[in-house]
Amino acid sequence: MAFKNITEQESLYNDLEKMTTKELLTAINQEDQKVALAVQKITPQIELFVEALVEKMKQGGRLFYIGAGTSGRLGILDASECPPTFGVAPGTVIGIIAGGDHAIRHAVENAEDDTQQAIKDLNNHQLTTKDVVVGIAASGKTPYVLGGIEACNNLGLITGGISCNPESALDTAAQFSMTPVVGPEFLTGSSRMKAGTAQKMILNMITTTAMIKLGHVVGNKMVDMQLSNDKLVDRGTRMIMESALLDYETAKSLLQKYGSVRQVLNHIGIC
Repeated sequence: MAFKNITEQESLYNDLEKMTTKELLTAINQEDQKVALAVQKITPQIELFVEALVEKMKQGGRLFYIGAGTSGRLGILDASECPPTFGVAPGTVIGIIAGGDHAIRHAVENAEDDTQQAIKDLNNHQLTTKDVVVGIAASGKTPYVLGGIEACNNLGLITGGISCNPESALDTAAQFSMTPVVGPEFLTGSSRMKAGTAQKMILNMITTTAMIKLGHVVGNKMVDMQLSNDKLVDRGTRMIMESALLDYETAKSLLQKYGSVRQVLNHIGIC
């Protein structure tokens, strides 16, 4: 298949400024409905990657995301949710964005064009061959991401790539390529839309599945979640109520005593 820059193709819609609000919203939603189907088609590729990732994480390896712009922010978002959701250490899943933390909220000129910076950023975390690095780039051609993935390949690390252009440089360079074909964006070239949604879905699938396989879920419950606010304390209390058939106050008292849902269920002998 010859490379075709699908993420930059002309939108299937025109004269957007002449459309009513309802027409715009309906058309965007119609395009968004294509995303889940595109991701479904590459589930086998995601499965292969997750299996390899879990084996490395069982050995103490970490998961890194590298990206620029929207792609980098999505990686940081997914990484930042893992400690509170699954109770893992903050350094277990790490998101790195071209241009550093400032780039999370602001555009950093030319940051994505440096092919050498990603491996420097990664090496600040003392990479080992147990670690796994995923490059995220909707276009599949971001120099920052490509340089990082190629360097990690040379170092013997497992690499993954999430893009939306088959036969792109990232699709070819990553050992495990995950490339949903979502088609042209509603707003021509605005890859924060369908491409970004597809990337977010894949990241959710990767970390949720990996954490389940690593034992951070019992039944369908986040038993290792951090109790960092009242809402989560209430959620944890209700988990204990359902699992141990206890009243609310007893369950909450046990949760406050033992500090986590898992510890309470261990104490009771449920898990």
